[in-house]
Amino acid sequence: MNSPWIRPLAALWTVTVVALLYMPILSVVLASLANTRYMRFPHRDWTTSAYAEALASPTTYDIHLISLKIAVVVVAIAVVLGTLGAMAYARYDWRGRGLFQRLLVLPIFFPQPVLGLALLLSFTAAGLTPSWQTAVIAHLVWIVPIVTLVISIRLFGYDVTQEEAALDLGASRWQVMREVTLPQLWPGIFSGGLFAFLLSWSNLPLSIYTTGIDNTLPSWLFSRTATNYSPIVPSVAVIGTVVSAVIVVALVLLRLLARRLARP
Repeated sequence: MNSPWIRPLAALWTVTVVALLYMPILSVVLASLANTRYMRFPHRDWTTSAYAEALASPTTYDIHLISLKIAVVVVAIAVVLGTLGAMAYARYDWRGRGLFQRLLVLPIFFPQPVLGLALLLSFTAAGLTPSWQTAVIAHLVWIVPIVTLVISIRLFGYDVTQEEAALDLGASRWQVMREVTLPQLWPGIFSGGLFAFLLSWSNLPLSIYTTGIDNTLPSWLFSRTATNYSPIVPSVAVIGTVVSAVIVVALVLLRLLARRLARP
């Protein structure tokens, strides 16, 4: 169908969807530029004083550092466990594989508040005080299955004859893993790592139950919005969004640079 209305309608639909997706972010930015506790638009006075107050507060740096610490540890562990789990999930055929595949995805379908409460009760019963370390465990319970599935996508289309050829040429199992398997899985590993970082960085339901006094960025934003809202809350949210965007862009650029350097 070559109707002259197709392209304008498609463009209008695209602009509408993008606007609806980014309008909440824009509203947070606008709220951060107010000087009143209550959202009113247009503002009577536009000011960036909330950003100055947020940047001068040690709490801003503390909640970002705790969130970053949790996310980095989660990424490191989730990538290792996810890679090994993906090999068991999609690469090898073994007795119990079907049961393993079903059990692996169960945490994903649990409501996160229920999972967070269950983990909090488990930590309390085990005598563990909620802290950022217990939050790492809680995040891993939910994130490792997701990372495993992301990496498994690469394995489902993986040609195992490459490994067999390397073994026939005298390579050891470790050499095959290092020189053949991992390079083939690297796009999935990188994507899984990005997913793990973003899911951990922005997680509220699990963090609010398991961090204790170690406030993360999402839990701090939630508590301040519910009990003591001021323009500093959206300003910290904007700062957190910028920080996460900078980290993700830096990782993508590093991956592109590493790929370019690896070319012969």
